[in-house]
Amino acid sequence: MAEEREIISTPRAPAAIGTYSQAVKTGRMVFLSGQIPLDPKTMELVDGDIRAQIRQAFENLAAVAEASGGSLADAVRVTVYLTDLAHFPAVNEIMAQYFAEPYPARAAIGVAALPRGAAVEVDAILALAG
Repeated sequence: MAEEREIISTPRAPAAIGTYSQAVKTGRMVFLSGQIPLDPKTMELVDGDIRAQIRQAFENLAAVAEASGGSLADAVRVTVYLTDLAHFPAVNEIMAQYFAEPYPARAAIGVAALPRGAAVEVDAILALAG
């Protein structure tokens, strides 16, 4: 028997800009869709340098995690997509503001382009406490 799926949505993160949900919860697992640095109020990319973009992507991810009943502390896997891997040190610096040890598993992937011209996208998988 398949587990029930709950669709997670919050106005504190950008609305989906395609055929996907902000997150899907099944059992104790929550699968968070990728978040780019859109301001959820304007649906425009945030102004500023790469650090501002990375921070906004993590803020959006945190908002969806909280809407699911968890937080980024429940993350077991994070994937970061960058259009320029030279920005990886900034990801490490800012990620340390959102995660504490023990850190989740992580992958960083260099990509040619991201939606809306973003320089970064972040997704995650949460395992909520039972």
